[in-house]
Amino acid sequence: MVRIRLRRVGLKGQPSYRIVAADKESPRDGRFLEILGFYNPRTEPATITLKEDRVFHWMKNGALPTESVAMIFKSSGTQERFERFKKGEAIETLVAEAEAAAGKRAAPSRTRKD
Repeated sequence: MVRIRLRRVGLKGQPSYRIVAADKESPRDGRFLEILGFYNPRTEPATITLKEDRVFHWMKNGALPTESVAMIFKSSGTQERFERFKKGEAIETLVAEAEAAAGKRAAPSRTRKD
């Protein structure tokens, strides 16, 4: 079974994550099938970059997001767009809408210090 989950990258104490499609049994930072995006929770606001057409492809074929990735999808609007994709809306319009929403989000000015 394929899961869409986070893969930790970055230095010690400075985590950032790749959103990947990976087999359920593979380790957290182990083998994966495809990189679908990037998530950095340390910036204000958090940086979320997604390849929504590939996310829709994997989810259409049965990949399930983990709880943390589902929250990221919900905050970026991807989950709502996927529901519209399942109802038959064209993927081109949804991807264009996602790019517009990503451009509207505030660009992170700097990484916060914990």
